[in-house]
Amino acid sequence: MTIFLPDWAPNIHPLVVHFPIAWWIAAVMVDLIALTLPRAAWASTTASFLYPAGAVSAALAYFTGRQAAATVLTPGMAHPLVLQHWNWALATTLGFALIAMIRLGVRFRYPQSSRWMRTALAVAALAALASLFQTGERGARLVFEHGVGVTVPGAVPPTR
Repeated sequence: MTIFLPDWAPNIHPLVVHFPIAWWIAAVMVDLIALTLPRAAWASTTASFLYPAGAVSAALAYFTGRQAAATVLTPGMAHPLVLQHWNWALATTLGFALIAMIRLGVRFRYPQSSRWMRTALAVAALAALASLFQTGERGARLVFEHGVGVTVPGAVPPTR
């Protein structure tokens, strides 16, 4: 699998990590459109499928991140932050996966769900989005503060 990676990518994690972020932000935005514009039936349907797409891609990002941590140079001071990033990533993935399952269950069991139920799910998604922010903030700190996974110009790249 690593033979298909570009030279600048130390592993597949930086290539897949942005997909769940995009899916979930889009899902929450479309969910809010569905709440504010009740006649936009497309929005509720679209959100119901964006959440699972985000959950599946997040599981892939989580496992590639765990694998990546074992293959890149991690400065000693960054190890606690790696653990925090893992924990936030797992909690975020599980939270959005739960929201996705509940949404799909409600969507197929009660196609005309109450506004109360849709609002509750949207609020849960907003909370999960806050968790996503915490996950991303820690991941960004690993790269930009500690240089995890960053190659130094002129340095000999690690062998794959």
